[in-house]
Amino acid sequence: MSRQEEIRAELFEHTLNGHAPEVKALTEEALTLGMDPMDILFKALIPSLEEVGRRFEKGDFFVPEMLIAARAMQGALVILRPLIAETGAKPVGRYVIGTVKGDIHDIGKNLCVIMLEGAGFEVFDLGVNTPPEKFVEAVQKHEPDVVGFSAFLTTTMPMFKANIEALTKAGLRDKVHIAVGGAPVTVEYAKHVGADSYAPDAQGLSSDGNPPHLARSRGGHLR
Repeated sequence: MSRQEEIRAELFEHTLNGHAPEVKALTEEALTLGMDPMDILFKALIPSLEEVGRRFEKGDFFVPEMLIAARAMQGALVILRPLIAETGAKPVGRYVIGTVKGDIHDIGKNLCVIMLEGAGFEVFDLGVNTPPEKFVEAVQKHEPDVVGFSAFLTTTMPMFKANIEALTKAGLRDKVHIAVGGAPVTVEYAKHVGADSYAPDAQGLSSDGNPPHLARSRGGHLR
């Protein structure tokens, strides 16, 4: 086994186990050896995070394990992202995401951001407690392929519909794919508010590499 093959295997394992210092060091070593940043991303880091998702689906991993793995990967992405940009590689799509108005929970959303960036999306994170008008402004400014609304509380889920109505009023609804998600959200509720797809967690959100088929694994495309 060549050193490059060893690095891919080690990156996979250390990302899986959330060993951020090792992931950073291996990423730097890989670049020193002349490995392609896209090779590092798509043959080691993303497969590892996909394995994290599979273990989460089976109940072997929980949110803390997902979080530390995602943070370990984020350390590598900080190094790789500017190098990938220099190659002229285009993002697979643009994604606007935010936690809805009245909700300040961001762990799930932050996991989504990391996983979407790792999958090659250009992500515009609007943060928490995001009002409808801020989503409208972001769509007008960034012209995304997908807009994602996150809610952790059942009391804030009605903001999904308010956000969609705001986009409709602004003449933007038909220009974007709308994904909704969060712990209390169901596929039935997503259909009720008029979303295009649904995911209960970060793994579901990034289960497919290209819009509009995000959120397919545990919720799915609704139209």
